[in-house]
Amino acid sequence: MSARAMVVEDEAAIAALVASYLERDGFEVTVTGDGGEAVARARSVDPDVVVLDLGLPGLDGVEVCRRLRTFSDAYVVMLTARADEVDTLVGLSIGADDYVTKPFSPRELSARIQARMRRPRNGFAGAAAGRSGTVRVVGDLSIDVPGREVRVAGAPVHLTRTEFDVLEVLSSAPGTVFSRSRLIDAVWGPEWVGDDHLVDVHIGHVRRKLGDDAAHGRYVRTVRGVGYRMGTGR
Repeated sequence: MSARAMVVEDEAAIAALVASYLERDGFEVTVTGDGGEAVARARSVDPDVVVLDLGLPGLDGVEVCRRLRTFSDAYVVMLTARADEVDTLVGLSIGADDYVTKPFSPRELSARIQARMRRPRNGFAGAAAGRSGTVRVVGDLSIDVPGREVRVAGAPVHLTRTEFDVLEVLSSAPGTVFSRSRLIDAVWGPEWVGDDHLVDVHIGHVRRKLGDDAAHGRYVRTVRGVGYRMGTGR
């Protein structure tokens, strides 16, 4: 079956351009310019990728993404005409995986999505051979890599695809400190271009969902000036 993509963009010319690139790359593409309709159609289409405009009329991209995240783990790329960091972080804090600022290169957008879709589901190729297929345990945290399931003290924790991938990479080498750039290569792919503080936002999401925080770092620790590594669970 072909991968499925949804383009949610109210500017018809941009929507058609993005859709044409995705179709060229083999996606079955659904296009809509209405946020409410996008949420409804996503339930039936079950897209693998959603390209989502932030500035939609009515139900804006932030609210659409929030609602998508209640039932979908699609890879969400937000399109925004507002380049300042606040808008970027707003987009990412509600579950977006990546963002592109208008005007943008549809070729670059396509390359980012293709790199993401090619990436091995259970980690990046460079370390895949050395990874265990068993459940990884860090204190009360368990990470079922093949099943892509996370539990804390037996309770399931829902992570987006990207959040799971960040945690999976860190847990693949518990004693290793991963720099932002190394995590970008592992999770988003070496072709990705953008602000590497994207990593910090997703680390924050993972910590919040695990009931962890930067001060204690039971599961994810900050190594100042270097990056992040797994904690000990204590």
